[in-house]
Amino acid sequence: MDSLSPRTRRSPALGPLSRRRFLGAAGLSGAVLLTGCGAGSTAREAGPPTHGGVLRIGVTGGGSSDSLDPHTPATNPDIARTLSLYEPLLHWDDAYTLQPAVAESVEPSEGAQVWTATIRRDIRFHDGRPVTPDDVVATFRRILDPADPKSGASSLTIVRDVTVAGDRQVRFTLSEASPVFDQYLAEYGNGIVPANFTLDAPIGTGAFRYSSFSPGQQSVFLRNEHYWRPNEPYVDRLELINFQEDDARVNALLSAQVDAIDQVPLALTGVMAAYDTVRVLTSPTAAWLPFTMRVDVPPFDDVRVRQALRLIAGRHELVNQVLSGQGSTANDLYSRFDRDYLRSVPNREQDLAHAKDLLAAAGKPRLSLELVTSPIQAGTVEAAQVFAGQAKAAGVEIGLRRVDTSTFFSDQYLSWEFAQSFWNTRNYLPQAANSSMPEAPFNETHWTDPEYVGLIRRARSELDPTRRAELTEAAQRIEYDRGGYLIWSFPDRVDAAQSYIGGLVPNRTGLSLSGYEFRKVWVGR
Repeated sequence: MDSLSPRTRRSPALGPLSRRRFLGAAGLSGAVLLTGCGAGSTAREAGPPTHGGVLRIGVTGGGSSDSLDPHTPATNPDIARTLSLYEPLLHWDDAYTLQPAVAESVEPSEGAQVWTATIRRDIRFHDGRPVTPDDVVATFRRILDPADPKSGASSLTIVRDVTVAGDRQVRFTLSEASPVFDQYLAEYGNGIVPANFTLDAPIGTGAFRYSSFSPGQQSVFLRNEHYWRPNEPYVDRLELINFQEDDARVNALLSAQVDAIDQVPLALTGVMAAYDTVRVLTSPTAAWLPFTMRVDVPPFDDVRVRQALRLIAGRHELVNQVLSGQGSTANDLYSRFDRDYLRSVPNREQDLAHAKDLLAAAGKPRLSLELVTSPIQAGTVEAAQVFAGQAKAAGVEIGLRRVDTSTFFSDQYLSWEFAQSFWNTRNYLPQAANSSMPEAPFNETHWTDPEYVGLIRRARSELDPTRRAELTEAAQRIEYDRGGYLIWSFPDRVDAAQSYIGGLVPNRTGLSLSGYEFRKVWVGR
C-alpha cells in the first residue's frame, strides 16, 4: 500500500504559523502563497503499480565535485546515483534489517574470521555480463587500494584477503574475528562493479543504467532490462536533478517540474500537505545532525569547552524550531536503533550556569567561535542560527560562515574546526568505523582517544553478544563524556511527491524517498 499521506500531523506545541516561521519561508512565497493551497485542483492518484514513464527527482545539494564513483558517495545526489546504478552484496531494507542483494547469502565460519559470499544466480551487469567472483574480488581490491582507499575501506581494514572460492563463491579472510562483518558489506558505498570498471562507462547491477551525467546539475538513467528483481524497476527513465536551494526545489515540485523531492523544509510540511496534488512522506530514522568540534585544535582540545557547548544546546528548542517538532532530541550519541545503544546515561539538558562555570575553568569565559554552516541537509543552517542564539546567553559569541555545499565538501571538509555534518542510520560499530576511529575516512572531529579506540577494537571482534554489548556501551560512555560531536537530534526524514507517484513508503535508513530506491517507484497513469 502506498504510505504517502495527503496530510501531515501538526505538533500542538508549534501553534499557529509564527511571523518568524512565516519569514523563514519567504523564499517560497511565490509557490506557496501565490499558487494557493490546491483548492479545486484534481489530484491524479498513483493507482496500482504500472510500468513505463519518466520519474523526475529533485535532490538536495551536490555541486561540481559530484561523482559517479560507487565507492566515494558523499552528497545526497552522489548517494542517490550510487543506489540507482550499483548494489552491494547485502543491503538494508525499509525496516533497517539486513537483506541479500548481489549475494544470495553471506555466511561466517572459523569463528567469524572467514566469511563466504555466494553470488546470486543469473545476476547481470548493465551490459548483460554475468557477475562473477572475479568481479567481486576486483571490487574490494578497488575499495581497499592502499594508494587510493575508498570510503568503505575503513570498515574493511580487517580484511586480510579476498579470494575466489568457487563458481559463485567469494571468501573474505579477516585478520580478526568479526561477528558484524556482514553489516560492513551492506554499506551503500560498497557496490559491486565489473573487474574492468571505469568511470567513463559506469556499470553496476542496479535497477538503472547510465545515460548521461552533468556534475552539479542532473543525471539521466535508463531502465536496466537485465535487472534481477522481477518486474522492477517500473519506470523507463530516471532523472536526478540537483537543487542547491530549498525554494527552487519546492517550487519545482509545486509547479510539477519534478515528480518528487527530498527534504521538504520542515517548517513547510503543513503547508505542503495542504495541496491536494502533493503527498508528504514522513519517516522516523536514526539519522543524526551533529555539530562537529575538532578536538586537536584550541579551544576544542579542552574537554571542558566541548562539554560546555553541549550544555548550551537547548535540544527541545532546536527540535521544535528547526525541525518543527518532527524528530527526537539526541544525547550526543548516534545509532539509536542499535540493540546496544547506550540508554543508561542521563539526558543532557541545557544548563547555562554549568556551561559558564566550565568555560571559566577552561580560561574561556568570553569565548568567540566561527561556525561553518551549509545547506547540506534540511535544518542545518537553521540549527546553526538557533544554536548561535542560545550560545549568547552563556556569553559565547558564534559567528556563522555560510558556504555552499560544494565548498563545504571540498578538500577543506575534514579541516573545519567547528562545523556541522549529517549521517544516516547505522549501527554503532559500523558508524564508529566511519567517523570516530583514527583511521575513519570521515573523522570530522579528529578524535583519537586511546581508551575508546581500544574498546572499539575489542568489541568489533568479540563473539559473545553480551560481552560485545558491554564493550560497546563502555565506548559510548566515553564518547558521551568527552567526544567531539554535539548531537542534538534524530530528525524525521520528510519528503514529498506528486499524488500520482506510487511506491514510496517510510524508510528507517535515514536516506530520503524510501532510501533512494527508485526501483520501487511508479508513475500513475
